[in-house]
Amino acid sequence: MKKLLLLLCSVALVQALSFAQNIDTSSNRVKTDFTIPLKRIGTIKPKNASEINASNWIIGCETLDRDLTDYEQYKTYLAPLGIKRLRMQAGWAKTEKIKGQYDWAWLDKIINDAASRGLQPWLETSYGNPIYSGGGGINLSAGIPTSEEALQAWDKWVEALVTRYQGKVKEWEIWNEPNFGDNEINQAEKVADLNMRTAEIIKRIQPGAKISGLSMGHIDLKYADAFFKAIHAKGKMKLFDNMTYHDYVYNPDANYDHVAALRRLLDKYAPGVKLRQGENGAPSFSGGGRGALGDYDWSEVSQAKWITRRMLGDLGHDIESSILGIIDMNYAITNAPIKRMNVKGIIESDSSKRAVRPKIAYYAMQNVTSIFDDRLKRIVKLYPTSNANATVVAGEVKYNKSTDRSLSVYGYEDQKSKKQAYTIWMGEAIPTNTNHTREINLSFLNGNFEYPVYVDILTGGVYEIPITQWSKQANTYTFSAIPVYDSPILIIDKSLINF
Repeated sequence: MKKLLLLLCSVALVQALSFAQNIDTSSNRVKTDFTIPLKRIGTIKPKNASEINASNWIIGCETLDRDLTDYEQYKTYLAPLGIKRLRMQAGWAKTEKIKGQYDWAWLDKIINDAASRGLQPWLETSYGNPIYSGGGGINLSAGIPTSEEALQAWDKWVEALVTRYQGKVKEWEIWNEPNFGDNEINQAEKVADLNMRTAEIIKRIQPGAKISGLSMGHIDLKYADAFFKAIHAKGKMKLFDNMTYHDYVYNPDANYDHVAALRRLLDKYAPGVKLRQGENGAPSFSGGGRGALGDYDWSEVSQAKWITRRMLGDLGHDIESSILGIIDMNYAITNAPIKRMNVKGIIESDSSKRAVRPKIAYYAMQNVTSIFDDRLKRIVKLYPTSNANATVVAGEVKYNKSTDRSLSVYGYEDQKSKKQAYTIWMGEAIPTNTNHTREINLSFLNGNFEYPVYVDILTGGVYEIPITQWSKQANTYTFSAIPVYDSPILIIDKSLINF
């Protein structure tokens, strides 16, 4: 009997671990045609979420409320990704199928498991519930609840939800993409009313909760202005910690002027409320009916470039960043505007919602999260200059480059050692599926390195920068013939990475 129990326990353990066994931990886990004339000396070592105090990132675990993905399939992939926070929808319609009766079993299982792994769900209260007349829809572009009966039921749902999970959920969001499509129900003022109504319930039960409002499906300044104005007019902006937007654009570097315009608009009403990029990603292959950005020749390489550029671009603008999503989503089973498998996941899935394997983007994200946690602080005063002799003052860093091509350059320093890291990539176009580099000379005035190395974020490769290719004169560090392409590379002090 004891042998049988041991055998059954062993089988159960193997089954429980089987999903995680698809994670490649070898030094050459990402294979591309990327080649450079530098000596490779190692590979970035990923960090588990438990090894990170805090970071800028959120990973999307959306659509569990509509059964488009299966949490059991990917749960063991979450902590090794190195991201603590998870974005999820709570699923009113899935939980209350009979009026007044809540079946929490499905959500309990997810929230409890995530918490046991040291992960922090960011939970959205939407969508609606069609068992109530005027109860709102349950898919993308759905209308919000409108009838008095439905709104009263919504209030009870939110109260029950927050009461149940307040010990494990500290961050909440209200409604997903209310301005999506041509929806005429979700007028900005009405959505603002629902946001205020919901936030007041959350704060009454959980005063310390952080609440995100808006969750705009694309940057619509007119809609945002009306939304902010309605909340400000009632003196309710203090309810919100963040206003979120989803900015799907083919070139992840191309829209920061619109983000800046949204920031200026929010500053008119609530300069203390943060902007959060609440959902973004790119497909791993092309095809119509698969959601945003489908009309481009994507591959796993260009998907990984897009995601890491968006992550590091948002970090460079001090914007918290959420990536959609952990796994491909089987929209083919719904009546949503998306009709086929949404392949923005960083784990490949199939029609059975099985986790097949991590894509290149999974490993590239591991490389980002392993380095850029809360130990590093952004160098806010970083200026491009054409003058190698430019004077700088404390706290400033200036750089120059030997090209007129557009580069995205952001700088960071370790808060203890003050050693530095710079992220660099060509951000002028949509990420390509090839990896051709261009050699560029770079100088950093007020730099701080002891042993600078080169890191390719896509593959995680760490390369030696020969002493013949870098020099220090006073406070200026000059690097020559540095390979740069349309994916992030780093010039970083060796002490700031594990490899």
